[in-house]
Parts: sequence; structure tokens; C-alpha cells
Amino acid sequence: MLVDRMIWIKILRPLFFVGIALGTVIFIFYYFTTLSSARPTKANLIIDTKKVIGKLPTNWRAFAQGGEELGTPMLHSVLSQISELTPSYIRIDHIYDGYSVVGRGSDGRLQFNWSRLDQTVCDIYVTGARPFFSLSYMPSAISTDGSPISQPSNWNEWALVVQKTIERYSGRDTVLCNGTISGSKLIDTYYEVWNEPDLEAFGKWSVYGEKSYLTLYYYSAIGASQAQSINRFKIGGPATTGPYKNWFQGFIAYVSSHNLPVDFLSWHHYTKNPDDYLTDVLNLNDWLSDPQYTQYKGLPRIISEWGYDSAYNPIADTNVGAAHIIMSLRNLIDQNVALAFAFELKDGPSPSWGILTNQGAKKPRYFALQFLNQMRYFRLKVDGEGTYVRAIASAAPGIINIVLVNYDPSNENTELVPVLFNNLDNGNYTLTIHYLEGQNVSVPNITPVAGKFRRDILMNANMVIALELTKQ
Repeated sequence: MLVDRMIWIKILRPLFFVGIALGTVIFIFYYFTTLSSARPTKANLIIDTKKVIGKLPTNWRAFAQGGEELGTPMLHSVLSQISELTPSYIRIDHIYDGYSVVGRGSDGRLQFNWSRLDQTVCDIYVTGARPFFSLSYMPSAISTDGSPISQPSNWNEWALVVQKTIERYSGRDTVLCNGTISGSKLIDTYYEVWNEPDLEAFGKWSVYGEKSYLTLYYYSAIGASQAQSINRFKIGGPATTGPYKNWFQGFIAYVSSHNLPVDFLSWHHYTKNPDDYLTDVLNLNDWLSDPQYTQYKGLPRIISEWGYDSAYNPIADTNVGAAHIIMSLRNLIDQNVALAFAFELKDGPSPSWGILTNQGAKKPRYFALQFLNQMRYFRLKVDGEGTYVRAIASAAPGIINIVLVNYDPSNENTELVPVLFNNLDNGNYTLTIHYLEGQNVSVPNITPVAGKFRRDILMNANMVIALELTKQ
């Protein structure tokens, strides 16, 4: 028996050590594979100045304003600052409950007074933008209980309110703002049905059940279809707090079955992770991939409110907020979102989400958006982006613009980022480096070698930098 045991020990001992060795190799391979996959990628940016990937979208030129100063011309004191951002659309909500638009006469019929709302609408036009109306909230004159988040006692009256709103702000015969706004300037106004209908604070509507957003949209669409002598306009929704599958599929199935107009799909999203905006669009594409939704897949997508945090967060007033807005818009440009309404333009009386303070002072996000406005014409392909550092590049005759961002909410990542310009024409160039705090560094008399020029840029965490390469 002892001899047999010794024989088995001799046989098994090599196998035991082979097993240990094999397990060690597997552990080391797994450890370093996992470690390398978790390690952030450093940026090594390459801009081919001849590789145009299309016209540069400008979907960032859209801003939303909340209801902190309802019933007043809340934008009037900051018109020059807003104008510098060259906005295309400005979104406002609370248009019925905040501006005393709808009343009821002694004969019981609805009456409309647009004077207070007109003031804010005219201020929007002064900035160079067009209005984007959130059709909200329920006028007390027609609400079942006077509440702005309740259903109307008569749905046909809600349809009439929508009809008169569109006739007012899209009418062919409408003249606004002391005669300065009429005709073609009233084309392509947007009307979004409600604001965050899924939120309890705004009514807790649903695509199922008794308090139905679908009914709200139905009568809104009826009112829109009854509007007379009007310019082209856009109507859509559902403006939920996020892009939810049940909402979008339920909404699209309903408008399809009832043959209702819908010109855009909209939602909101507040997130600290800018990559979530990529997920939004990918999810929406997947949800609408069923053949029954085919005719709606190509509808413009609009994020009618977005930002770092839906609650007031002082980080939005820092360089972290500035880096977040650039990183997010870089993704939203990629996903071909038609309009992305940054929330919000101006603080209320208390500090809030504004790009401007209540007194009109410019915050870091404001200057970051100005960097984007320096870009023009055509978007260039950028290779070599990293985990934290990404870029948007554009080309115009004789000038290349790049906006770089190093977004790191933990405020730790610092990189020396190589930026290589390829396929430059012969000649001399000047590189100007613009920093968010206002400093500019100019590097003149640059002569490309074999059509290439490289500059290393030190980027601390949450820096936003604009580069401008100009041919002399």
C-alpha cells in the first residue's frame, strides 16, 4: 500500500505544479487585461484639414428659460449678452399660467390677452432668435379645478387655446413688436405640447390610464389643424423628463393610428455623463426600428432641456460646467440632434441654472459656448480622441478652428495633448490659443513641413481651449 501511495504521489506532484503554474498565468492575463481595459486612453489628436465630414451643425444655438420670473419681460435686461451667443431658438414655458393669456368674458366665451407674453416674445426676436413655445400650463379659466396641471373641463376649449396661440405667433397677418416682426419672420415657430408631462409637479400625465397625454396631444393637434391663415410651423412632443420607451412607442402608435401631425420628437435629459446623450439617440433608433414606426424614424430629434443637473448645482457655474457643456455638445453634434436647448439662459432672483447671472454676468459656460460660435462652415474629422479629451474641428477659407475639452468630474486628469494638423497648404500660418479665462497666446510664422504642423497643449482637468490656425 505504501508503495502504491508513493507511485501516486510521483504521478500527481507534477500535475499539481502544472495546475498552479497554469492558474497563475490565467490570473496574470486576466489581471492585466482588466487593468489595461480600465485604464483611460490618452488623446493624440490628428486633424486632417482636407477631410470634411459635412456641414458643421449648430444645434447648440438653442436655449431654454424657466419660469423664475413669470409674467415679466424676464430676458429684457440681458438682451445684448444673449445676442452675442447668436441663438437660433429660445424656448419658454408657462406661457398660459404665467402671462395671464386666457380669460373668460361675461358671456362665458374665452378671451385672449397676448400683451404680456408678447413682451417676452419680442425680446426673443431682438436677440436674433425665434420662439419655441412649450404649450403649458392649463389656463385657470378652463382647468377643471383652476390648477395649471389639471385637465380642462372642456377639451374643445383647450383646442381653441392652441389654435389662437398658433394664429397669434405664426399668422400670416400677424404684426408684432411695433411692426418689426411679421411675414417670413413668423415661419417655423415651434409648438411643443406641454412640459415634462410625466413629472408629478407638472400633472403626472401618462400614455396609459385616465389622465392621458395622448388626449392632450390629440386636442392640441386638432387646434393646430383649425388654425387659419398661418405660416409654416412645427408641432410635436412629448417633452418627457427622459427618452422613455413606453412613452415614445405609445405616442408614435397613437399619432399614427389617429393620423395626427407630429413634426419633431422631444425629450429632456440632465446628466453628469455626456455619453448618456449618445445612448438616448441609439435607444430611440432601436425603439423606432419596428416597421410600424418607419415613417417617424426620420423625424427631427430635439432635446428641449438639458444640463448637468436638474436640481440647482453650483458646479454648473464652474469650469466643470463649461467642460460638461462642450463634451455634451460634441456628442449631440455627432448624433445629429436637430436642436439642443441648454437650460437655462438666465438665473432667477436666486442662483440657479443660468448661463448668465440674474444681473447679466457671464459664467464659464457662456464663454465655452462663444468658443463654439467661432467655428464655421464645415466640420473636419478628428482622430485620436481619448477618454477625457475630445475635440470639435471646423474649416472655413483660410482658417481652421478647434475646440478642445478635458472633461473630468473628479477633477484629476491632466494631459499634454499632441495636436497634429495634416494636409496643410503651403504658406505661413498663425496659431492663436484662446483660454476660457480670456488669455490669448499667438504663435506667428508657422511653416508646415510636408503639410504637417504639431503643437502640444497642456490641458488640466476641465479645461476648455479654442485653437485658431489662420493662413497669413
